[in-house]
Amino acid sequence: MLDPQQIFSIQTEQEFTDAALQVFRHQAQHCPVYRQFIDGLRVDIDSVDSIAKIPFLPISFFKSHKVLSNDAPVEVTFTSSGTTGMITSSHYVTDVKWYEESFRRSFDLFYGDIKSYCVLALLPSYLEREGSSLIYMAQDLITQSENPDSGFYLYNHADLYDQLQRQQQNKKPTILIGVTFALLDFVEQHAINFPELIVMETGGMKGRRKEMIREELHDILCQGFGVAKIHSEYGMTELLSQAYSKGDGIFNCPPWMRIITRDTNDPLSFTGTDRTGGINVIDLANINSCSFIATQDLGKVAADGSFEVLGRFDHSDIRGCNLLVG
Repeated sequence: MLDPQQIFSIQTEQEFTDAALQVFRHQAQHCPVYRQFIDGLRVDIDSVDSIAKIPFLPISFFKSHKVLSNDAPVEVTFTSSGTTGMITSSHYVTDVKWYEESFRRSFDLFYGDIKSYCVLALLPSYLEREGSSLIYMAQDLITQSENPDSGFYLYNHADLYDQLQRQQQNKKPTILIGVTFALLDFVEQHAINFPELIVMETGGMKGRRKEMIREELHDILCQGFGVAKIHSEYGMTELLSQAYSKGDGIFNCPPWMRIITRDTNDPLSFTGTDRTGGINVIDLANINSCSFIATQDLGKVAADGSFEVLGRFDHSDIRGCNLLVG
């Protein structure tokens, strides 16, 4: 079986394809839920010789089944957020080092050495519950930054405002990771002009505010923080990897992750590039669960592999990350 070094050192499309097919064969054999799904589609595992032939497991299976590809003890269970009475997803992780390796390498790839930054996190709804993979990541990045000014903020917006002013005066590179509704709440009371600040919204109104299109949201946040662009993270409980946008809602994946869009009327066929479809994710860091997931998001993939998130399927659950329709 592939080890982390093989996954996280992928550089070429051929290396990705070879690794994806190897992971598929492993999970088709060792993940009972995925194997049952494949059998139900009457897919011959041996006939899957390209990424286009790999079946993608509907993300809803993480709500109803234990999606695991080995029988090792579960180290941590990440759970999705949801309103009262909503069935939430559970991602059982048997080796959390895969997650740590994935988000650390990905951050370094997109933003450079974490030790260069002060990391501030405005994630109230996540901090107030157990099992958030986003909180796990933010806590680790705060620790890895080795900066005494890094830390979490709940609803203490005045303290955050004071800290941002200090960071600007000290000219220290700063990243503010925030859930969308909390960032909006902040700028309504504490507008600041901090052009060098990296503001990264993780999506989600959590029922606290009305949904709005991305352009409107980012305009408000750009004005409120005095920045030219708003960064975004595309991640979810069921994934151990994230894609990042440095502005305009255009996301890029790390080399071990890919986005493919499927036809909304035929879940087993793909749309190709520059056409709206359902977002399928290949996340090779998910080696101990399932790496091939059909999400409820709608999006469009460009020829260079970058992608946009355009909304969600009707009647799908409201969920935590990037619910924005734009």
